[in-house]
Amino acid sequence: MSSKRSLKEILDSEYVENSDSEIEEDDAGLEEGEGSEEAVDPSLCIECKDMKTEILCKDCDEHFCVVCFEMLHRGGKRKYHEYVKVNAEGEEKAKAAPSDEAQQSALQDSVNGQQDDDSSDQGTPQPMNNTPDAIGEKVLGILRENAKFIPMRLTYDERHLLRLLEAALQVSEYTDRVDILSNRPKSKRIVDQLKEICSVLTGLVIASNLKIGKKLLEMRNFSDNAKWFQDIFEIGRRYKIMNPERMRDTYGKLCYMVMDSRLPQIEDHMEFHLFKPILTVETFLTSKGDSSNSPMKLFHDKLILYATSHISPVGKSRTQINRLIKQKENAIETLASRYANSSYNKDDIRQVLYSIGDYNAFINMNRKPVMRMLERLEVFQQPEVVAKYSIGIQYGRDGARLTHDHERQWHYVQQSLTIWSIIQREMIRLWYIADSDLFDGSSYRLASTGHGLNRIKACPGIYREMHKILTECRSKTDTWIGSSVVHLGDDAVPNALFFLDKYTQVPSILIPFDQTLLKINELVKNDDYLLDYINKEYGSVDDLKLTILQDAFAHMFDGSGADNFYMSGSCIDGRLTSAWNHCNEIAKKKYYNIFLLTNFNGFNGSEGF
Repeated sequence: MSSKRSLKEILDSEYVENSDSEIEEDDAGLEEGEGSEEAVDPSLCIECKDMKTEILCKDCDEHFCVVCFEMLHRGGKRKYHEYVKVNAEGEEKAKAAPSDEAQQSALQDSVNGQQDDDSSDQGTPQPMNNTPDAIGEKVLGILRENAKFIPMRLTYDERHLLRLLEAALQVSEYTDRVDILSNRPKSKRIVDQLKEICSVLTGLVIASNLKIGKKLLEMRNFSDNAKWFQDIFEIGRRYKIMNPERMRDTYGKLCYMVMDSRLPQIEDHMEFHLFKPILTVETFLTSKGDSSNSPMKLFHDKLILYATSHISPVGKSRTQINRLIKQKENAIETLASRYANSSYNKDDIRQVLYSIGDYNAFINMNRKPVMRMLERLEVFQQPEVVAKYSIGIQYGRDGARLTHDHERQWHYVQQSLTIWSIIQREMIRLWYIADSDLFDGSSYRLASTGHGLNRIKACPGIYREMHKILTECRSKTDTWIGSSVVHLGDDAVPNALFFLDKYTQVPSILIPFDQTLLKINELVKNDDYLLDYINKEYGSVDDLKLTILQDAFAHMFDGSGADNFYMSGSCIDGRLTSAWNHCNEIAKKKYYNIFLLTNFNGFNGSEGF
């Protein structure tokens, strides 16, 4: 966090410093490219006239950026042109691969943030090599590691099967028939419901595609179509990872079906199960042909950083955004041509790159609001702000179940937001680990948790990962406030599915606050009446923002996330429940009308709460 930025800069800024969650294009290069398009600027690429000059082609006698050079010189006689690397002033540098230095300007901010996170894992900061080669290799290493967990984007045919699965799950009453107290043996109820969902899916396939349905009917038993059923349930799980806001009413049924099908007694009776490991980028790239023919080597090509980058519209004109999109598409096509082979065609490579791009966009969207809230929290260390907007809380006042003075509450909020930030960074990996915990074939017990009957099942993988996250969080904070208990496999968080459901709500909680704070300036820009109202009611626009932040930092983390009034929810999961309680009271807040003016429509994306 930057303590040198002014109060107004922090409150108004859409940028986040030290962000490691996405790969962005370099804004400085774009700003230098603004101006008259007719004027020939030797420091800019001759082709796109937007990016800085990085390569001089001696045969063409023209300057190019790295992406345009790769696109124009990928084949034919141009492939053998001689070139040298140059800086923005046109001075020649040593001959090297065309992608090396280009990545430094495009990725410096992102890599710095990741270096901070990596060094904190060891407890003490480690010296980093910030040369262009080291920066590029570090980001490529991050992508190679994440390729084990990044799910593949669904193809057109898979999306068709997804719609059939969603339709079947909508009419299924699986949990209503299985997770109940009954005299009938549970194993028989499970088998009946699994056969029913398989029958419904088969019928829907026949109705939508008679040719495929005929093949399914030729098989006499469901076990003969085991691979098809496993594929369709894997498609649903894979889709949910990158779209957590979808399948809210049906995903639990899907998971419990797969979980039950892996129980030994059920698998013996059905003669198959519904589990298939999630198809990730790495498994897809190693599933065809031998290792020597695998396109995994594309993770050593720095052009992949352009092809999978997230293009942020912040601070860019429509023309600049269009040019960056074109540049990204050119990089994708170049890589697709370069790494396509007999086992993987160009569409396969494109699908891989799109999947990684989806991951970058997903992490960027979900983590940036948390990072911005952490920056805004820094404001509450300034003496003039503390004097007027204290975030201290007292037990029994406004629903608080903790007593913290301003400084103690500040550290408590910082810890909570830091934990959320790390979890959002690791969310795709946590999904992958939760899959192992849910579908390992071990038994569970059905118990009343105060919210109905729920399946209580141990989560050893998630438990270990959460302790790693807490260790990293402790290394980033000066002191520890509250309880460090992680509830998993108990009444508070019965199983890994509940854990995922809780922490996928973090963006839903913080994005409305983040967007409201960002849009206030735009609201008052052309509305003098609203500006007068804010000035009379709050003192100024900045005072309004501080009022919203003060209330959020005080009562979003006031310990009200406990199961009863006699306990305080200061544990890791209770902090999130406290935040939900605060969101539930938002309509009673004085500043609620400001939320409505910024198009707020609820914390779950629909009208109301």
